[in-house]
Amino acid sequence: MGGFDPPAGGSRASLAHIKLEKQTSPAHVQLCLKFIFLVETPGPAAVMLGLRSAVFRAVTPLSRVLACRFSAAPIPVPNTQPEVHYNKLFINNQWQDADSGKTFPTINPATGEVICQVAEADESDVNKAVKAASDAFRLGSPWRRMDASHRGLLLNRLADAIERDAAYLAELETLDNGKPYAVAYSVDLPNVVKCLRYYAGWADKWEGKTIPIDGDYFCYTRHEPVGVCGQIIPWNFPLLMQAWKLGPALATGNTVVMKVAEQTPLTALYVASLIKEVGFPEGVVNILPGMGPTAGAAIARHMDVDKVAFTGSTEVGHLIQQASGSSNLKRVTLELGGKSPNIVLSDANMEDAVEQSHFALFFNQGQCCCAGSRTYVQADIYDEFVERSVERAKRRVVGDPFDMKTEQGPQVDQEQFNKILGYISSGKREGAKLMCGGGVAADRGYFIQPTVFGDVQDNMTIAREEIFGPVMQIFKFKTLEEVLTRANDSKYGLAAAVFTKDIDKANYVSSGLRAGTVWINCYDVFGAQAPFGGYKASGVGRELGQYGLENYTEVKTVTIKIPQKNS
Repeated sequence: MGGFDPPAGGSRASLAHIKLEKQTSPAHVQLCLKFIFLVETPGPAAVMLGLRSAVFRAVTPLSRVLACRFSAAPIPVPNTQPEVHYNKLFINNQWQDADSGKTFPTINPATGEVICQVAEADESDVNKAVKAASDAFRLGSPWRRMDASHRGLLLNRLADAIERDAAYLAELETLDNGKPYAVAYSVDLPNVVKCLRYYAGWADKWEGKTIPIDGDYFCYTRHEPVGVCGQIIPWNFPLLMQAWKLGPALATGNTVVMKVAEQTPLTALYVASLIKEVGFPEGVVNILPGMGPTAGAAIARHMDVDKVAFTGSTEVGHLIQQASGSSNLKRVTLELGGKSPNIVLSDANMEDAVEQSHFALFFNQGQCCCAGSRTYVQADIYDEFVERSVERAKRRVVGDPFDMKTEQGPQVDQEQFNKILGYISSGKREGAKLMCGGGVAADRGYFIQPTVFGDVQDNMTIAREEIFGPVMQIFKFKTLEEVLTRANDSKYGLAAAVFTKDIDKANYVSSGLRAGTVWINCYDVFGAQAPFGGYKASGVGRELGQYGLENYTEVKTVTIKIPQKNS
């Protein structure tokens, strides 16, 4: 085992004791309806009817018409003290201590208490992992000789294993990250499974072409794996970001050295155990918990790493690109920060726009790179929108992330907690109007009150910088041309949204926004099939969809001299 002795009473959650949580809040059900039900989650008919009944009891009459169109799996009652099985480095399908013997604590953000100690990788461990990945990628290795269809089979098996252990993984994610368990189980885990299955389907369909060049030649292209891929994932969606990275890399035949965030290493390490369980060959996937300046930097500058994919801050993204340029010019894919504009026109459905804008900012404790963190509202509806947004923020349930009624858990750690409180102080100091919140929400843990600022000006710090927390900023605008200019006046360009009943205005605004994703009358709608990535300082390249495969592929042209070519 790669773990440690669990505390007394700790046990792994079992899917055998699934039952419905009867205290589902209307707000949580609304989140389910607009996000969870985008994910198909099959289950027994009796289970489907049971959840539907629970949803009906919780939602308002207005929502019931919508609810009847969907089904979803029930949420198991969580074990709030899940056993930690793995806390070491995963290299070459083996659990290892760090060469240095160093460990670091991973913290429960709801309490500030240490969950366990985790092995801390540094450069020497990265070298071992890269060696294992390079050996697994050598010509004639089991991985290189494996049929593409079998790579897809392994990805499907991994998805099956994650689905089997979804309740336990959701518990571990909540313990280590602080996100509400209901969201981890009903949003994150289904999307992890769908992502892996999507790329499993691509494994034997990512083919080259034959090309009719002039002369007596036969010309074709091969889509070949890039090689050893370094992957560095963040702490806000640990399981989901792991799947976004592993899926396309493994489908196309690469090997992986992944550094997981030091704040949230536990679920990634458990998935490593499943990678071994389902039959991936030694060295194909190596997973290292560690720090960015040591393990992360070692991956970025390693001469035998052929590609690096990073999700995190724009500041670190600059360092990753610099490391690539100063080493072997490895390929780089970056998904970085954002300050996404969310534009509400005067003809928008007010009730829907308020709820969607609330979700756009506060989902995942505001810890989303694509959060709708600049809410632009047309002047003639501004006052009503602000009033309703404040009312909604005041109703937001902040508390124990294992409680099914909780909408918002703690921020991930003390550093983020302090940073967000600093931005709130900056907003007040620079003249923004604090409409609600603005303080600490609990006497322990890293909880912050849902906060709304009005009368925000474009030159304020909270309007320019990524806060990454539950702090909504609402701006006033008059014309489309004005709001487009202001929305694009940012170094970021990750995502944006517009709310309006006028499709012509929606298309005009969406085409004018300099952002990689634009949502119209919705927010945070993702699918494994649709690419995601940013303009400007929000990133390089795209993840998800067919586009995501290109980042992990080299295109080789092969030309053969033949005696005679015939059409």
